[in-house]
Amino acid sequence: MITLTTQPVASLLDRLLAEATLLRPETSPMFAGMTERGEQLMRSKSGHVELYTQLKDFPLPVSRETGVLLYMLARSFEVRTVVEFGTSFGISTLFLAAALRDNGGGRLITTEFEPSKIARARGNLAAGGLLDLVEIREGDALRTLSTDLPETIDLVLLDGAKPLYGDILALLESRLRAGAFIMADNADDSPDYLAYVRSPANGYLSVPFGDDVELSMRIG
Repeated sequence: MITLTTQPVASLLDRLLAEATLLRPETSPMFAGMTERGEQLMRSKSGHVELYTQLKDFPLPVSRETGVLLYMLARSFEVRTVVEFGTSFGISTLFLAAALRDNGGGRLITTEFEPSKIARARGNLAAGGLLDLVEIREGDALRTLSTDLPETIDLVLLDGAKPLYGDILALLESRLRAGAFIMADNADDSPDYLAYVRSPANGYLSVPFGDDVELSMRIG
């Protein structure tokens, strides 16, 4: 049995991704006319909290294709430990936890600063029967991911505030096993992070693919 393509996860993901297509910030009157301001906040280490607080009712998920790739990578490399930055509604978390279930178990640590999103994520993970595999940490990821991490980390998903991608990676880097994958969604909004992982001197192989996604592998 493949958890990702059987019930209850398959229909749950279908529904959540369909809802996410309709719930996009650019379609909301709330954000009309603030494109430039939004871009400024997106790239600001001090302004991203304001932006993501305003986006608390939007799921902002990875694409289905990115989610399936995460599942495939986790299954193929028998991943047991995952860290996710940016839980949101838990859609990407479902893809990752489904892989852990099919790998025979594991530990998925995910972090989110918006309490209402954590409540939604918990509900979705419970509905998918995957909550037992997931530890959701509430608060600033620079604090929540600074302690009590697995001895080794097999896979990382970066899908929170883009200016923090480099800082989050720095917290996790010493625990990444050789061959660990790091996937960064909307990576073009974090140019410093891209420069770092694309430099072989820093111990990564890295390649862009799809719509603004960067996949890196730890080699050093």
